[in-house]
Amino acid sequence: MHDHRRLGRELGLFDTDPLMGAGLPYWLPDGAVVRHTLEEYVREAERAAGYRHVYSPVLGKRELYELSGHWDHYRDDMYPPMELGGEQMLLRPSLCPHHALIFRSRTRSHRELPLRMAELGGMYRSERSGVLGGLTRVRAIQLNDAHIFCTPDQAAEEAAGALALISRAYADLGIRASRHRLSLPGGGGKYVAGPALWRRATTLLREALDASGVAYEAVEGEAAFYGPKIDVQITDPAGRETTLSTVQIDFHQPERFSLRHTGPDGARHRPVMVHRSVIGSVERAVAHLLEEHGGAFPPWLAPVQLVVLPVGEDQEERAHAVVREATALGLRAEVSGPADGSLGARIRRARLVPYQAVLGAREAADGLLAVRLRDGRRPGVLPAAEFLRRVEQRVRARGTALWEPA
Repeated sequence: MHDHRRLGRELGLFDTDPLMGAGLPYWLPDGAVVRHTLEEYVREAERAAGYRHVYSPVLGKRELYELSGHWDHYRDDMYPPMELGGEQMLLRPSLCPHHALIFRSRTRSHRELPLRMAELGGMYRSERSGVLGGLTRVRAIQLNDAHIFCTPDQAAEEAAGALALISRAYADLGIRASRHRLSLPGGGGKYVAGPALWRRATTLLREALDASGVAYEAVEGEAAFYGPKIDVQITDPAGRETTLSTVQIDFHQPERFSLRHTGPDGARHRPVMVHRSVIGSVERAVAHLLEEHGGAFPPWLAPVQLVVLPVGEDQEERAHAVVREATALGLRAEVSGPADGSLGARIRRARLVPYQAVLGAREAADGLLAVRLRDGRRPGVLPAAEFLRRVEQRVRARGTALWEPA
């Protein structure tokens, strides 16, 4: 069983320092590569699906979160206000109030809808020290968030589109969803009022799930304070279940923020807000990927994708040339030469690197590479240009497969 905290430190991906504080990990260079690659993957997938990206500040006035309902319903998970120039400022616990303000920053037409607004943004949760752990429970969160402003008639289709994005990302990342949960309100007073709107939102989410052909179970007491949601659950190697991705339909915040768009009839209409996160927080996603793959990330996500192993010093110059060629193709490659130990030791040290290329005297003279894959397969001796082209194609295609037959 893999523990992402141990793996993260062994592989030099992330660490913590008591002077920074609990629940505030920092990312080391290889971890930053994984994080950056994952974030760019999400941005690219969102752009292809018609999302436009924005940036918004991590601070907001207390009045903003009073308006959104977070101050009344979510205060225990927020940091206390900071007094600045006679105003109370808060670290945001969520991005949706900021996106609502961006939507209402100018007049909107029905022709703009659905308006898909995405951001990989920071938010902050005042988690208790006792529940913090590695990357799974942190206090500073980088969230893959998006809000779709649409008409009620568009909401179920947009929610289904979000589920399709999540499904594709899981396939590319090698993540398995353990179940889909329709999270509904339960007993207690943490939810906003409006039974009719709750019923309407729940009906739309059921339509999205049915259209997607996804089996699900309804669970009471797990809804957001402003509306029901679909939670995509994952299970770690220890059998612990957690939520990674969500899709929510919200009638509450458009009403609180007085959001309007001009309809085809010239009248002003209120949009629906679909909240959606494909991979949830970057921190939790990387933690799960580490434990799911034991540090052997899919080839496109690996910090180092190719290691070139010259047998002797005479082949080192050619090894560095191969790395330069790989880098020019956009691959992350490095040389591990004789100074790093015996060939066997170097191969073992690079066991998590997807592709290894051994370079002896004959290979160096003939422009060849003896190829080894992380899973133990040996495709054989290939021309260097052909091997690099095939690795580049495999990485560009994403997914979890290491190799495809020629």
